[in-house]
Amino acid sequence: WEALGALPPRQRVAVVLRIYDDLTEVQTAAAMGCAVGTVKSQVSAALTKLRARLGDDLTIEVTR
Repeated sequence: WEALGALPPRQRVAVVLRIYDDLTEVQTAAAMGCAVGTVKSQVSAALTKLRARLGDDLTIEVTR
């Protein structure tokens, strides 16, 4: 949770909605008021930062 809290707010929201709340990319985009491509890029950037901070122990898969 500490690593998640260290993310920029928009990346944190995207990750929480996509992974924790299990929303689709379309649902996440609607909730965030942005394009689906923005959701994809924000989640990707966030996961890159989380992996850099947490190492290979991070095993999050987004399959929707």
